[in-house]
Amino acid sequence: MTPQRVTLITLGVADMARSKDFYAKLGWTPHGSSQDSVTFYQMPGMVLGLFGLGDLAADQGRPNATLGTGAMTLAQNLPDREAVDAAWTAALDAGATPVKAPEKVFWGGYSGYWADPDGHVWEVAHNPFWPLSDDGTLTLPEPE
Repeated sequence: MTPQRVTLITLGVADMARSKDFYAKLGWTPHGSSQDSVTFYQMPGMVLGLFGLGDLAADQGRPNATLGTGAMTLAQNLPDREAVDAAWTAALDAGATPVKAPEKVFWGGYSGYWADPDGHVWEVAHNPFWPLSDDGTLTLPEPE
């Protein structure tokens, strides 16, 4: 049986230097095992990788594939609305494209969306029903 987990998310990027610069402006530090063709960011419980689009398609066994973006959302849950606004502003200051400004949402939280230089969409959100641990990890509460 396959375990119910994600340990690595890899984003295909058109320009590694541009993407590394963008995430550096967010305050992210590449892991020491990064190489010219791939950059890794250690996160609590998982890793985010950046991999050149052509190299990623070849690694998937689809060297002629055109890889797309925007059909999924990466999300950062934050402890409060102020943290959402600060993360939104930091992303835009780093060069993100605004998708939807943070606002109160129908499910009772507060969220907004931005896209990185390659069009990967990130959500920044505060969900008052999902408490975060001290290191920012999320464990869904059991239903009452």
